[in-house]
Amino acid sequence: MDSNERREEILNILCNGEGPVKGTELAEELGVSRQVIVQDIAILRAGGEKIIATPQGYIMLKSGEGKLIKSIVCKHSGYDEIEDELNTIVDMGGKALDVIVEHPLYGEIKSPLMISSRLDVSDFMKNLIKTKAEPLSSLTDGVHIHTIEVEDERTFEKIVNALKEKKYLITDK
Repeated sequence: MDSNERREEILNILCNGEGPVKGTELAEELGVSRQVIVQDIAILRAGGEKIIATPQGYIMLKSGEGKLIKSIVCKHSGYDEIEDELNTIVDMGGKALDVIVEHPLYGEIKSPLMISSRLDVSDFMKNLIKTKAEPLSSLTDGVHIHTIEVEDERTFEKIVNALKEKKYLITDK
C-alpha cells in the first residue's frame, strides 16, 4: 500500500468509525509506525480534511445537521468540579466539543474534547489524573469556555439552568 492509499484508508476508517481511533490503533492496522500516522493526519488536514485529535483519539468532524452549537462561560476549580460540570452537560443531553481559555499572552487556547457520555467523562478524568496534567482553566483562574452541541434550544436551557444552580456558569446577570 502506498502513502496515498494509506491516507484514503485512514479517511475510510475515520469516516465509518463509531468513535475516536487512537493513532497506535491506526498504525497497527495499517502496518506503519505511529509517527507515519501523525504525518499522514497532518497531510490530510493540510488538504482540508476536518480531522481533530482528541484525548480519546482521532475523529473526523461530521456536520451536525439540525444540531445547535452554543458556547457557555464557566468557572470552577478542582478535578471534582471538572467532572461534575462535564457530567452535567452530558446528562442533560449536550456534547462538550471543546474547552477554550483566553490567555493574557497567547490569546485564545482551544482544545477539542468531544465528550458526549459519562464514559467519555470518566476516560477524560482518568487521563487527566494519570498524566498529572493541569487543565487549561488553571491558566485563567478557573475561567473557561465550552462549545457545546445540543439537539435544541430546550436542551441548551436545561444545561444552562443546571450549571447556574451549581454556580459554575458565569453570566452577566
